Amino acid sequence: MYSLKFAHLFKEKTSADVYQFYIDMRAAGKGYEEFYNRLVEENVKFIRGKAARVTESEEEAGRLIVEAEDTITGKFMRVPADMVVLSPAIVPREDSKEIARLFNLSTDKQGFFMERHPKLAPLSTMSEGIFIAGVCQSPKDIPDTVAQANGAAAEALTIVVKDKMELEATTAVVNPASCCGCQNCVRVCPYGAPSFNAEKGVSEINEALCKGCGCCAAVCPTSAIIARHFTNEQVLAEMEGLMEF
Repeated sequence: MYSLKFAHLFKEKTSADVYQFYIDMRAAGKGYEEFYNRLVEENVKFIRGKAARVTESEEEAGRLIVEAEDTITGKFMRVPADMVVLSPAIVPREDSKEIARLFNLSTDKQGFFMERHPKLAPLSTMSEGIFIAGVCQSPKDIPDTVAQANGAAAEALTIVVKDKMELEATTAVVNPASCCGCQNCVRVCPYGAPSFNAEKGVSEINEALCKGCGCCAAVCPTSAIIARHFTNEQVLAEMEGLMEF
């Protein structure tokens, strides 16, 4: 869409011929298809094909030649141009991994920040009190970014106005009598909830940070950590109930 916007601005400000090379044209959004049709009426020349390379013109100094194949006609094209505007893909910032590590955020395979749930919690993250909005989550246009920013601000206000925070019921707890102080839980927890109390020689869990993932309970060699609502007895009881069917 931003490539189409550039084409429209060129036609609006100049009398130049504008060529738009594309592979797939998907104008998904309110009024976007109408905007595409408007460019067609403005005589923007749409060519379905990927530009192979851009070279300098041998006949005219200062001009460029765009070489591409028109996949609809199957013909190879050499388009002379005074200016070539590239439309590269959007990628995350270079320091996005450092930000994700600092705030304990999850990222997808492209490096964008991930939401807690794409439908039920599209602005929340696995770190309580941290919300995402805009292009840090994925490529977005201005209307979607503004809508997400308003939603993230509203989510933050729901936390600020509360006198007390509601914690998840499915958190882990340490039995200090069984804890051997190995600190395995501290090393594996992705949320930084467990910490080692050097004076007592046992691990302790901050329930405000715990998300109940169960990693700490799985690696505890003495079974000193109990995942509430997911104890061995409860899980075995669920399995026995399933086996009855």
